[in-house]
Amino acid sequence: MTVTADRPADQAPDHPARTAPRLTDLGALDAAVTGCRACPRLVAWREEVARVKRRAFADQEYWGRPVPGFGPPDAPLVIVGLAPAAHGGNRTGRAFTGDPSGDALYAALYELGLASGPTATDRGDGLELLGVRISMPVHCAPPDNRPTTTERDTCRPWLARELELLCPTLRAVVVLGAFGWQALLPVLADAGWQLPRPRPAFGHGVEAPVTGPDGRQVRLIGCYHPSRRNMSTRTLTPTMLRDALHQGARAAGLLPPGRS
Repeated sequence: MTVTADRPADQAPDHPARTAPRLTDLGALDAAVTGCRACPRLVAWREEVARVKRRAFADQEYWGRPVPGFGPPDAPLVIVGLAPAAHGGNRTGRAFTGDPSGDALYAALYELGLASGPTATDRGDGLELLGVRISMPVHCAPPDNRPTTTERDTCRPWLARELELLCPTLRAVVVLGAFGWQALLPVLADAGWQLPRPRPAFGHGVEAPVTGPDGRQVRLIGCYHPSRRNMSTRTLTPTMLRDALHQGARAAGLLPPGRS
C-alpha cells in the first residue's frame, strides 16, 4: 500500500514488514515498535484504555502505546508471552509489569537469580533481567486479550527480527501459552529454522529442539501462561512456573550444574 502524507509509514499495515528487517540493533527495534500504529483496532483500544483508565490507577499516566521487549540484547534465554495487558503493560510500558501475571513471573525469575528483584511495578523501577529477554508476538493490548489473526500476522515481523538479532547468543525459548507457541513456530520456519516433523504441539513442560540457520540448536519449552485464571484454578502453580523457567535457564546455560 502506498504511504502518503495522510498515511504515515507507522500507520501503514505493512509498516512492521518494511521496517523491522532494516533495524540493526534491539534499541532501534524497540523504538520502532513503540511508534507502530499499523493495526487500527488495537490502536483505538489501547488509547481508549489509557484515556479512561481503571479507577485504581486514575492518578497514573498510562503508557498507551505498543510495549517493546524487555531484557539485555545478548540474552541466551527468551520468554515469549501473548500480548500486553490493558491495565498492566499498556499502563506501565513494560511487558508483564503491573498485573498478576507479572507478579508470578518476576517472582519466579528472581527466585532463580534471573531478575534483580521479585516485583515489577513500572518501567522506571530499576528492575533488570539477567540473561533473559521477554518478548511477545503482539505488542499492543488487544480487547478481551484476543488479537485477531491479521493483527498477529501484522505484528509478526517485530518478533522475527528480534529473534534474529538475539540469534548469536540464543540458546532456549520458554513460551507462555498456546497462542505464543502457535505464533512462534511460523516465525521460526519462515526465518529458515528447522523444526521437528510433525511440528511439536504445545504442552506444559514440552521441550522441542529447533535448529537455527547457523546450524546451532535451540530448545523450545512450553509453559502454561501465568494468567490470573490459570493461577487461581491451579492449572499453573508457582512451582510449575518455576520448574518450566528452570528448565529453560538450564538449557540456556544460565544455571550451574547441580543448582535446583
